[in-house]
Amino acid sequence: DALVEDVHVSEEYEMSRQFLSACLIALALPAMVGCATKHEEQAPLIAMQDFFRNPEQTSFQLSPDGRYFSWLQPWEGRLNVHVRAVDSDQVTRVTSSTARDIFGYGWANPNRLVYVQDSGGDENYHAYAVDLDGGNFLDLTPFESVQTRFVDALEDDDDHMLLAINDRDPRIHDVYKVDVNTGTLERVAENPGNITGWQTDNAGHVRVATTTDGVNSSLLYRETESEPFKTVLTTNFKESLQPLSFTFDDSLLYVASNIGRDKTAIFTYDPRTATQLDLIYEHPEVDVENLMRSRHRKVITGVAYFTDKRGYKFFDEDRRQLQETLESQLPGVEVAVASMSRDERRVLVRTFSDKTRGAYYYLDRDGGKLEKLVEVSPWLDAAAMADMKPVQYTSRDGLTIHGYLTLPRGIEAKNLPVVVNPHGGPWARDYWGFNPEVQFLANRGYAVLQMNFRGSTGYGKEFWTKSFRQWGLTMQDDVTDGVKWLINQGVADPDRIGIYGGSYGGYATLAGVTFTPDLYACGVDYVGVSNIFTWMKAFPPYWEPFIAMVKEMVGDPDTDPDFIRSISPFFHVDQIQVPMLVAQGANDPRVNKAESDQIVEALRGRGIEVEYMVKDNEGHGFANEENRFDFYGAMEKFLGKHLGGSVSPEPAPGSET
Repeated sequence: DALVEDVHVSEEYEMSRQFLSACLIALALPAMVGCATKHEEQAPLIAMQDFFRNPEQTSFQLSPDGRYFSWLQPWEGRLNVHVRAVDSDQVTRVTSSTARDIFGYGWANPNRLVYVQDSGGDENYHAYAVDLDGGNFLDLTPFESVQTRFVDALEDDDDHMLLAINDRDPRIHDVYKVDVNTGTLERVAENPGNITGWQTDNAGHVRVATTTDGVNSSLLYRETESEPFKTVLTTNFKESLQPLSFTFDDSLLYVASNIGRDKTAIFTYDPRTATQLDLIYEHPEVDVENLMRSRHRKVITGVAYFTDKRGYKFFDEDRRQLQETLESQLPGVEVAVASMSRDERRVLVRTFSDKTRGAYYYLDRDGGKLEKLVEVSPWLDAAAMADMKPVQYTSRDGLTIHGYLTLPRGIEAKNLPVVVNPHGGPWARDYWGFNPEVQFLANRGYAVLQMNFRGSTGYGKEFWTKSFRQWGLTMQDDVTDGVKWLINQGVADPDRIGIYGGSYGGYATLAGVTFTPDLYACGVDYVGVSNIFTWMKAFPPYWEPFIAMVKEMVGDPDTDPDFIRSISPFFHVDQIQVPMLVAQGANDPRVNKAESDQIVEALRGRGIEVEYMVKDNEGHGFANEENRFDFYGAMEKFLGKHLGGSVSPEPAPGSET
């Protein structure tokens, strides 16, 4: 969703290189959630559409030469790429998408942009190129039912970039060198059938690859592109060595590794001798995988990591001083470098917090002037938003579960209606920052509890692997224990607790109302898995290399069907007693529409109240603005009816249920 921008990735110009990639100390609860303070007034009811409408302007980037700004801005209801010169107010819209938002984009060279877009949410992304004036439009990957992934922008070659395309075999991606001006494609690396990732050196040569047989992962290396790849290291997928980049002399690799340790840390690595060398940085509490560097000055500038919030460790004085300068001029918000010119003298800055999507600023380091460009969503008043506070509780088997609790502003934190919101993935995590869903629900009077249950990434190998074969079991217990913790603290009204989630969060919603039927008053399942048998059978072809791994992590329908049946909500639908809202994209390649169809049919066959929303032009989640309005409008009324939260007086857009 373009509304929830990824402010958790690498900084500086590396962000633009990644634009096509396919794809949280305990605080005492009373101090955090006690009663609303006397000076804090209850927030006014804000229109649902204001939380979920497209941003004013977002995803700003600087051209490589620093002469132009680019950004995404609505046109005809869709986010399209716009450009203007740094020293001009004249804006040029360079794309004209009316079916879907532009998914992601970047600069191919100082005069040309490349963007990606799929059709109806099918995730078969095409790459397109266009000039600054909108001319010379090209589909760089004009193939049917083919997915494009980004490999390298080739910053020293303004005419070409490297893309991975699965045109030859839908299960695997080969690497092509594409002329961004003419669309000419040249295959430069052919996938033998097991390569899942490619890495280039600083000259853009494809010299490292990663493979999987589904359970074991290998690192491949070659000295030159004319040589065959050789296997350097093979590990079980529970241990990983992820190549991040080459050192600036192209002799070693920077890697993120958890081999022989619990928390992932960053090291240098010699691929010729398969030797892990110097430790660059480790954190005692969380994984570290985010390395920042200056290609222009050929130095490693620091690392970013996430505990409750984002933290930095700087190795470079120039980058440390830049951060301190920005934070001193922009107090009260988190500050991140979003983009730099190649010479690093011109900088785009992004601010954000838990209460605001923030703003973009432009810094000319030679002149020293910091200029505000735009508020991302100026219609949302940060003073009316709620605090997202880090919390932790202990699971029934002794694990520390980190999460976030957002309480409605100006309402005593006692006997509140609650929406429990487990994240998707499940091997992902929730972060601190502005979340339009959370703020929308808090504005309606709900306490919102998010938890990074076992299996959530970033907390080390042991915490992650404790989730294996635990869907609906201890993973769900972590969700349940969070709800009971909130009830025991007096915050939650035990009769007014709902659960809502998307993707794996949708599965957790169904598992919650199935396996703990007395805990929840209602549920909202958004593109969630209901039947693990049918879910796995419908995997897209390019997931085939990972199927054995997924079976080890979730369970194997072929060898242990009784276990899969025991954790699939569809087969226990007789235990569901509460009303449900189910939403699904018809073109979803990750969670096929059949997952929602079958649970809805089974529930309606039992006489359970179910509202069902299907969007024919969506995939794994609703990207189009009008569809978001329909979904959240329906959710607002559904939760208001069953949990008693506020409902906007103006009519929400209609939807078929």
